[in-house]
Amino acid sequence: MRLATVKRFGEEKAAIITGKGAILIEAINKNLNLNWASNLFDIIESGQLKHLTDWYNREGKSMIEDFHEVIPSSNIEYGPLYRFPKKIWGIGLNYVEHAADLSESAPNTEPASFMKPTTAIIGPNDAIKIPHQSNRTTAESELGVIIGKECKDVSMEDAPHVIAGFTTIIDMTAEDILQVNPRYLTRSKSFDTFFSFGPQLMTPDEVENVLNLNVSTVINGKLHRKNIVSNMTFNPWHLVSFHSKVMTLLPGDIISTGTPGAVVIRDGDVVECQIDGFETLANPVKDLKVN
Repeated sequence: MRLATVKRFGEEKAAIITGKGAILIEAINKNLNLNWASNLFDIIESGQLKHLTDWYNREGKSMIEDFHEVIPSSNIEYGPLYRFPKKIWGIGLNYVEHAADLSESAPNTEPASFMKPTTAIIGPNDAIKIPHQSNRTTAESELGVIIGKECKDVSMEDAPHVIAGFTTIIDMTAEDILQVNPRYLTRSKSFDTFFSFGPQLMTPDEVENVLNLNVSTVINGKLHRKNIVSNMTFNPWHLVSFHSKVMTLLPGDIISTGTPGAVVIRDGDVVECQIDGFETLANPVKDLKVN
């Protein structure tokens, strides 16, 4: 199942994405006398997502096929999947090739992780704003893993069972700030608009083999860097397990799994995250130093 948050008359509402477009959860509730949460974060946090997925695959897909209340694909305005996860983990240098770009050694014993604030979140087509403090900001495409249930000390074997799904992410870094001193990592990653998130959540049944997914950073329509998830130093299941042993993971927590390559962004650019089988995530760039 593909889920999203769409903007309707100034509100952000959960929807199922079909071949015809978006169907709001609240429309499904109204037409079928059901009671699913109408906010995507609430669907995940309440534990409804598994039941909703099972219902959709068993009977729901056919039941909503003839709905008239469909937002056509061309008219969908996506928001971020949700705005207030409890935690956002980012993973640095998780592809050896990306580490080489930065003339750094890739961590090979433990993931190089950091955290980002929720105030960095934007959605598809929202502007990435290069801050006044930075003259070299980069953007990078990443596969996002969304936690589906509260968990602690999860094994790698059990990690797939605590996942709500996957999404596309564009993560930004004020690279010139980071290069002054590695201890400035949190600041360099935390500016407003530095985390684009969406447009769709793909439940695990939609992804045949996550390790076979290609992740691409695209700038102004041109491929900058591409790599396959299986080339990660620490694959998604390892990342879930590792971080669950640091702190309790909660429904809706996000792990952004690292990038095949970051690209310098400038005013007027459009950067995209493309992942096999996923709706493309795209954001324009605005440099706040440019009038």
